[in-house]
Amino acid sequence: METELSKRLGIEHAIFGFTPFPAVAAAITRAGGFGVLGAVRYTAPDDLARDLDWMQEHTDGLPYGLDVVMPAKKVEGVTESDVEAMIPEGHREFVRATLAKHGVPELAEGEASGWRITGWMEQVARSQLDVAFDYPIKLLANALGSPPPDVVRRAHDHGVLVAALAGSARHARHHADADIDIVVAQGYEAGGHTGEIASMVLTPEVVDAVGPLPVLAAGGIGSGEQIAAGLALGAQGVWLGSLWLTTTEAELHSRALTAKLLAAGSGDTVRSRALTGKPARQLRTEWTDAWDDPAGPGPLPMPLQGLLVAEAVSRIQKYEVEPLLGTPVGQIVGRMNAERSVREVFDDLTRGFERAVGRIQRIAGRSGT
Repeated sequence: METELSKRLGIEHAIFGFTPFPAVAAAITRAGGFGVLGAVRYTAPDDLARDLDWMQEHTDGLPYGLDVVMPAKKVEGVTESDVEAMIPEGHREFVRATLAKHGVPELAEGEASGWRITGWMEQVARSQLDVAFDYPIKLLANALGSPPPDVVRRAHDHGVLVAALAGSARHARHHADADIDIVVAQGYEAGGHTGEIASMVLTPEVVDAVGPLPVLAAGGIGSGEQIAAGLALGAQGVWLGSLWLTTTEAELHSRALTAKLLAAGSGDTVRSRALTGKPARQLRTEWTDAWDDPAGPGPLPMPLQGLLVAEAVSRIQKYEVEPLLGTPVGQIVGRMNAERSVREVFDDLTRGFERAVGRIQRIAGRSGT
């Protein structure tokens, strides 16, 4: 699965794997792909440095990258406390009532919430970059589109390529104008924050819009055949995220959540604002149903919603309250029906890719078999 981009980065397969788990990212890199560690959960620079130290020790000198969540426009002088104060009391009461309805226990006294969507904040994201550029990362990806211009320049000064996710050709052209090196065309099927255009339509539109910039196809990809389709549409690689959640290296720390993912079909996700305030595809649960119910108060805009539900999500996860338990995941969850190692996933992807290429060659009359 070599492309011009994979050769440029020195990787065997043009498979870019996004994950919040260092062990998964490192395994993706060792398997011949390009592991990208998600930074949004790191609120303390020392924690990120610790895990990047670990990545250095477990990637055999092979390339890897970092994914941040950073707004393109800088907001001066706004703290997390300032934003928290903007959350209406009615929404706080809705959270309390929903948790009480399902008997979700409180956290222990003095126990801090273990889940915070704070990486979106300017100072947090920049502190992550201060750490990251001390390591030999080869790619900086931004989940919210083009990072601020000074961040792009700083990355380039360190010899780091910059990638940005796009949900439309218009977004992709904006990224090209912002001196982005790689555009990730993320279709409607993808897990997490995603737009409304399906991958089969979006990928060639983005390729046409930003060529010759390399494009990665993302959303609904979980087999070698689908990788071949993405490359046939003009992409120079694929960006996979959901597929790694049920690998043996993943650190979900919840057998109940793993079981839900393995049992879910492709129709068991929903694109909801319940988690962060922006539309994000995730497992459909009674938690997402409550927030999407017209009778409720409805989600707040980002970043208010993420701060509002942070402690609630921690409690749901800690106590494994099954009806409410979920995670961002794409429609490809329907194919995630067994726990496998990252290496086993790669072996399956490469075999599927070879099958697809062989079929096309036979159709084109270029094979003697």
